Amino acid sequence: MQIKAENIKKVIGGNIIFDHLTMEVQAGEHVALVGRNGSGKTTLFKLLANIEQPDEGRIIKTKGSTVGYLAQIPDYPDLMVNDVLRLAFRELIHMQNKMKVMEQQMTIEVTDSLLNQYGELQEKFLQMGGYETEAKMASVLNGLGISHLSKSPFASLSGGEKTKVMLAQIILQNPGILLLDEPTNHLDLAAIEWLENYIRHFTGTAVIISHDRHFLNEVVQKVFEIEDGSIWESKGNYDNYVRNKELKIEQQFAQYEEQQKKIKKIKEAIRRLRQWANEASPPNPDLYRKAKVMEKMLARMELVAKPKTEKKMNLQFETKDRSGKEVIVLQDVAHGFGDDVLFMDVNISVFWRDRLAIVGNNGTGKSTLLKIMLQQLKPICGEAQLGSNVEIGYLAQEFDTFDPKMRLIDAFRENISMTEGEARHVLAQFLFYGHDVFKRVKDLSGGEKMRLLLAQLMQQNCNLLVLDEPTNHLDIESREVLEETLENFNGTIIAISHDRYFLQKLFTKTAWIENGQVYVHNGPYDWAREKQNPLCMN
Repeated sequence: MQIKAENIKKVIGGNIIFDHLTMEVQAGEHVALVGRNGSGKTTLFKLLANIEQPDEGRIIKTKGSTVGYLAQIPDYPDLMVNDVLRLAFRELIHMQNKMKVMEQQMTIEVTDSLLNQYGELQEKFLQMGGYETEAKMASVLNGLGISHLSKSPFASLSGGEKTKVMLAQIILQNPGILLLDEPTNHLDLAAIEWLENYIRHFTGTAVIISHDRHFLNEVVQKVFEIEDGSIWESKGNYDNYVRNKELKIEQQFAQYEEQQKKIKKIKEAIRRLRQWANEASPPNPDLYRKAKVMEKMLARMELVAKPKTEKKMNLQFETKDRSGKEVIVLQDVAHGFGDDVLFMDVNISVFWRDRLAIVGNNGTGKSTLLKIMLQQLKPICGEAQLGSNVEIGYLAQEFDTFDPKMRLIDAFRENISMTEGEARHVLAQFLFYGHDVFKRVKDLSGGEKMRLLLAQLMQQNCNLLVLDEPTNHLDIESREVLEETLENFNGTIIAISHDRYFLQKLFTKTAWIENGQVYVHNGPYDWAREKQNPLCMN
């Protein structure tokens, strides 16, 4: 055992989050923690990290275990990124400063005692990798794609960049236990793959909250699911968990139905005994007693709970009259800003009912290429043509189109002619119930904002869906609903995404942007990646 939550009870705002929850992770295990948004995953992480305390029960860790957890983004107003990262080496820096003092002392007087102390300290410094800190920092910065930020003020970074830096700091600390809450958020494909490789070779214990199913398949060997304050364990990766859960639900339904049949038979037997007792002349007390015994047996029976079926989004995109055969055509397109060329000589033809994914690392020009396709941006050379009868439904990545002070229902209706009652009916299909519709936009979570965007998009009658990171902020269940809906969409889809599970499942053509070129592969993500790697080596 490396870390264990034992009989945990946690109450927040009068609501019981956990009651008698027990979870144990062995040394060296890499496990996932899954569950719907609001199920208590992050709360459990805070308990494991000793940031919060349970109301009952205890958290047990192996003696000497260190925990790395990005609970929140700290404020470093006066530090550069490199300085923030060096905080991971506090003990080594202290030792280095101590050695410098000793070196100054030895310029004045050299004693055997001082030499021995210095030698011991230097040996310990060497064993702890004190001379490798700069190389380690460079490796992690490069892997996460933030080398260019090393000399930037930490305070000037975006939220996503700060998250990357803090993740880098945790990795450099090399803790015995990693608690990673959505670690792939804000990472591009190259950085995600680097992190996957790091975790696969990490010899310590890792507990991961993630909605990235491909990532979980690559790095975990066990999945814990939190549901209704209790926890359930499934061995294997995420795909194994899905299969095991389906089997579990099937068994629960079978047990429930079998017990319901038994209860029905007992109730019928009680009814008949009472009827026979009443019809007997005189009334038969033995039959009454037998009925009473059966009633007591029924009352003592431990009931099998009926498996719950979670409410899911109800997505359905209306398809307008089909477009022409050619939907979008790019010919010899190039674009850049100033002296920086993003891409050149781009030739892409998108046809009716194509499923085109646009992939590439951050900063390669994916969103720029998308805007050129939509004719929101004119290329510096070449031509972008939109086909005939094309009606576009566009899902932007940013949420800044919303007025943060508006109520959710008003934001939804801003460009839609619909009564409040009709709007509430639609919003309920996107899991906004009751007073939820009166929340201010500024108080919505990322997942709620994305569901609001999807609700607006569903009202558009289109034959071309253009989606910029559509799975961002969505939990796994909502991602699955979106995927199922898109599979049934009778039109053309173009999407930017870092969600490899989503890419592999839905898209049959991949435009890969790398080194100023756009390579078009007639196949899904995994096929494109295989084809792309040899191209990158040339």
